[in-house]
Amino acid sequence: MKLGIVGSGQIVHDFLSASNQMQDVELVAISTLARSKSVAEGLAQKYQINKVYTDNEAMFAASNIDTVYIGVPNSLHFSIAKEALAAGKNVVCEKPLVETSEQVKELKKIADEHHVLLFEAMTVLYLENYFHLKEDLKKIGKVHVIALNLTQISSHYADFLAGVHIPKFDRKMGGGALMDMNIYNINFCVSLFGQPKQISYLPTIQRGTDTSGILNLTYDDKQASLIAAKDAVGPTCSYIEGEKGLIYFDGPLNVLPDYHVQIGKEEPKHYNFNKYDHRMISEFNYFARKIKEHDQQAADEAAEHSLNAISVLEKAQEFLPHD
Repeated sequence: MKLGIVGSGQIVHDFLSASNQMQDVELVAISTLARSKSVAEGLAQKYQINKVYTDNEAMFAASNIDTVYIGVPNSLHFSIAKEALAAGKNVVCEKPLVETSEQVKELKKIADEHHVLLFEAMTVLYLENYFHLKEDLKKIGKVHVIALNLTQISSHYADFLAGVHIPKFDRKMGGGALMDMNIYNINFCVSLFGQPKQISYLPTIQRGTDTSGILNLTYDDKQASLIAAKDAVGPTCSYIEGEKGLIYFDGPLNVLPDYHVQIGKEEPKHYNFNKYDHRMISEFNYFARKIKEHDQQAADEAAEHSLNAISVLEKAQEFLPHD
């Protein structure tokens, strides 16, 4: 995977910090805004990236790049992914892929027309612990209660309250607890249990943004409560409760560091199958392999899942106040 990176913010720094552990990932170029050129040049020097662009279109035209990684504010994902796919590049886009189901469909159509692959970088769905947990669900019987909690008080929360513009708190830029954090809970829940019958979202609104909220998903035989908070300090304990036992874990869902399985009154068993310390390595190893093989089925399945998750996200957004 000969990679061109769009963005020079926090998520790109995080990705690059683990990039030397990723298999078949070659860092070819990075593109950023002109005002951030010095940041990109620093990253290029530190991580041996060959070329720095301040024009995405120019980078997308480069013949030595086959894949574009998009790590910019959420509101820009759709337009940049659309441009990259139309230029004949495979795309790996940070979560959430886009904001609406129609946008997912449009990107998939463009990808298919240009014979390239599209993947959403949703870390939890590619962690080894996720796949083992999915199998262990069979041990706990029919599930009736799901409680997922991703609470991480933002390091920028005080600045946000003071009136400083913070993109991750700006709903117009795709910020807020629902888009930025609860999207992990949504993807995890939908991947394991499918589409809910009913959706309701109870947000805490501060300065026009949902700084936290509880998303309730109703199924025929189960209820799911998905909590995300950028404005609170609290436990990140999550539970999946079945008729024969339960699965629980304590830690950010996007990392899923380990989990426990308890059957009846037996002592809980602890598991950790993750191969890497950094959450992004497994997903990028997968993307690189599938792009090298041009695995259309893998891309189709990824797009279908993204569509299902974004459909839930889209309906949840209807509960947010509108300008």
